[in-house]
Amino acid sequence: MSDADRTPPKVHLRINGEKLHAGSGGTYDHISPVTEQVDARIPLAGKEEIDLAVSKAHEAFQVWKRMSPAQRRELLKKLADLIEANSAEFARLGALDNGTPVTVGSAFPATSAEWTRYYAGWADKIQGDVTGNPVQDGELGYTLAQPYGVVGIIITWNGPLISLAMKIPPAVGAGNTVVVKPSELTPFSGELFMDLVEQAGFPPGVINVLPGTAEAGARLVAHPLVKKVSFTGGPATATKILETCAPDMKPAVLELGGKSANIVFEDADIEAACQLGTTFSLIALSGQGCAFATRMIVHEDVYDQVVEQVKLIAQNIPIGDPFDPGVMSGPVVNEAAAERIIGMVERAKGEGATLVTGGARIDRDGYFVQPTVFADVDPESELAQTEVFGPVLAIFKFSTEEQAIALANGTRYALSSYVQTNDLKRAVRVAAELEAGETLINGAMNLQVGRPFGGFGLSGAGKEGGRQGIEEFLRIRSVGVAI
Repeated sequence: MSDADRTPPKVHLRINGEKLHAGSGGTYDHISPVTEQVDARIPLAGKEEIDLAVSKAHEAFQVWKRMSPAQRRELLKKLADLIEANSAEFARLGALDNGTPVTVGSAFPATSAEWTRYYAGWADKIQGDVTGNPVQDGELGYTLAQPYGVVGIIITWNGPLISLAMKIPPAVGAGNTVVVKPSELTPFSGELFMDLVEQAGFPPGVINVLPGTAEAGARLVAHPLVKKVSFTGGPATATKILETCAPDMKPAVLELGGKSANIVFEDADIEAACQLGTTFSLIALSGQGCAFATRMIVHEDVYDQVVEQVKLIAQNIPIGDPFDPGVMSGPVVNEAAAERIIGMVERAKGEGATLVTGGARIDRDGYFVQPTVFADVDPESELAQTEVFGPVLAIFKFSTEEQAIALANGTRYALSSYVQTNDLKRAVRVAAELEAGETLINGAMNLQVGRPFGGFGLSGAGKEGGRQGIEEFLRIRSVGVAI
């Protein structure tokens, strides 16, 4: 194992600029996904701390909403600079949080800083419209784009830093204050993030981060002073959030799961298509990503070639200690995840899919799962229809463009999609027919901040990224003045 520093930081509940060492939700023993040993004890917020954080955020909102947009812009710019300056430490904490290799995690701070700078740039460009002409309409009509107030944010564990950067900057850039409940599985990145928030000079109470129990999350959603909810996670929890929001018609942004299709046409750059398909299903985050290309839909003319090339790549992925600079893929997040993934693999074997490679736990300490590839997958099977959230890739065969589109659209998820072809007309034509929030052609990258991200159906509702990302946190009011 690498001799890198594996000392986790002390985690606190960060409320109104204060560091609380304990919460009414008790504690959580954080288990290293590499050693399977407890490496930290995490304080958990309960209802009491949520109520306190929301109250302080509401008080801070009365000042924050009146602060000049230029001041909000400058604070976010400072935060972006600090995130970038602490890249190495964020990469280290990511390895401790959930086993993300430092080689992979070292790219996340730059992306997070870019998201923060992007929304710093939007903070002083929020405008309304003139809707009435005094001469023609007899009134001066205009709109006001105003913040909601306190936004409750709940994030999952697979990308703790990038999730904070995708949600907090647009919310506070628009003039809201936030109370964030990160996953107790990945508490360390949030602790450093809050250190940097304070260093940047944000007023107390504008940004509050506190790991907590499921009961704390439910209280955050239900709190009457929380005017909007932003959630990243799974459909089951999202359903409960919507049920809680329904009586008050409280709006929610939901970034949920995916079962993204990667269509490989016969004229594609096969080597590039296979590398992308395996990277964003088996390697990155050990397959634990919502937008990953976990279904590879391949033209019959190149099907056998693709299966063999994917197998070769999968069998040569550097897997191991996330602190080793040569490692590209680490463990899955915990024992429950490993058992769930292997359970789905075993059922896929029973349903007749052809196991190309992998299919088992790796014989070593930690929650390591072999990169697993199935071919000849039934489009109606569990493996084809249910998000695995682990290093498992399913490969399908198609003959015609229409078949490829039907296969790609054949799930209840609709987050991302991918197309590989050298025929630009076909690429654009197919992209228009794919039922997904985004389509990435020939290696276009995920999570480009200027492009809205978010799906439909079981993949959620609302957008993060782009102009739409800040508009999610603004309410439009209209004013008419009789002339």
